[in-house]
This record gives sequence, C-alpha cells and structure tokens, in this order.
Amino acid sequence: MNEQRKVALITGSAKGLGKMTALRLAESGCDVIINYVNSRLEAHELQQRIQSMGVRCLAVQGDVARREDLRRLVELADQELGGIDILINNAGPFVRERRLFSDYEPQEIDYLMQGNLLGVMQLDHMVIPMMRRKRWGRIIHFGFGHAAEARGWPHRAVYAAAKVGLVSFTKTLAVEEAPYGITVNMICPGDIRGANKERLIAEVEHEQDDESPRGRPGTGEDVARMIGFLCEERSDFITGNIMDVSGGLDPIRAMIGARPAQQTAPK
Repeated sequence: MNEQRKVALITGSAKGLGKMTALRLAESGCDVIINYVNSRLEAHELQQRIQSMGVRCLAVQGDVARREDLRRLVELADQELGGIDILINNAGPFVRERRLFSDYEPQEIDYLMQGNLLGVMQLDHMVIPMMRRKRWGRIIHFGFGHAAEARGWPHRAVYAAAKVGLVSFTKTLAVEEAPYGITVNMICPGDIRGANKERLIAEVEHEQDDESPRGRPGTGEDVARMIGFLCEERSDFITGNIMDVSGGLDPIRAMIGARPAQQTAPK
C-alpha cells in the first residue's frame, strides 16, 4: 500500500472468508468497512478487533441483493471514510440443497441472480467513479472452482449461471478499467467449510483431507492471502484473471451424481 491509507469494503464480512479478508487488509494498513445482513453481534465484535489494530472500521448492515442497501453502503463509505479504494464482493446467496432448476420458485431465481450477479455489477458501477478519480482501485469478485470453464453444474443451475456470467463481466471490466489503474480479478475458493473458513493454515497443515488433492483442508487464510496480494500497490499488472484457490479440488465433478439433499442453508 502507498502512504495514503486505502479504504476497503468487504461484503458479507462479519464471518467466514469475508472476516478473514477484512483482518488481512486491516493488517496491511487499510481502513475497513464490514458488511453484514443478520450477524450484527459478530460484525461489531470484528469492528472492535480491527479498530484495535489502529485503523478505522465501520460495520454496516445491508443486503447485496437490495439496490437501496448498496447505495447506502457506498454513500456512508464516502461520507465517513472518503470513498472506496478496494471492493471485495464476497457476499452472495447460496442454496445448499441440491435441487433441479425446475424445482426453484421464481422469487428464488430472482434473489440468487440479484445477489450473485446483478448486485455485484450494480455495486461495482457505484464504486468505479470513486476509483477513477484517484486513478487507483482493486475490485475482486468471488466465483466457484473452475467457473472460468463454464461447465454445467447439476443441482446448482441458478448459482452457477450467475457466477459464470460474472466471469465474463470480470474479464470485460478488467480491460475497460485498466487505463484508470483499476484491476478486476475473480477468486474461486475451494470447498472450505465450517470452522475452516476462519482458520489459519498453521492450524490445518497437519490435518488430512482425503477429498483434497493437496491433502489438507483449505482455510480462510488461503483465500485472504491471495486477496491481500492482489490488493498490493505493485499488483497493478495482474487483472482479468480467474484464480482457483482450491488445493486442486474440482467441486463440480465431486458433486455430479450426488442425490438431492433436503436442507437449505445460506452461504
């Protein structure tokens, strides 16, 4: 980072991968905006932890699938912290239940597409003018493993369609905004589950994961390290890339043929 402190907005950052990313960027000297929907307690605990590092931190409620919430997020960032230099689009609704496309309700399709594609595009559109004025910016989208190949993903039709659309948008936006010093990349985490989303590599490096070609579970630190690197000042020549952080696991092939489950959970 240069001497002028950067401001980073991480959507869906009260817990999990977003939380680890917020901590990583705070450690690098960024002021941080935490975003949450329902996890108010966790968000404010994280806010206090980040403020103890000597940087500024806001915790703002808002749903990335609601345009008015996105607008409020951006306006508050501008008023309180002077804008947004780094935008990490981590949040995105996900239906854990494996379900055929024909079994989705119309409102579920709308919500998944809005939260994973349209909301991301709208937030980028709101933030880019701030970045252009400074001729510096970092935008990171989140996908899934092998999203760049645009393969079919049975039982994940809507989510996969949104993220694959985001692949093309990432590559297009990277070219359009490169002259302004703005990089745009996509991170595709592997199957990092449960508590591992907030664990460090040192905590799992001796654990065995038979599903992972790497042989150990993935962690939030694995993802946050890559994001931290992409946000560095000298990472300005790295843009338009779709990067798997998966330990070599192919999540689509692992899921094909599995029977539909019966439980729905948010991402």
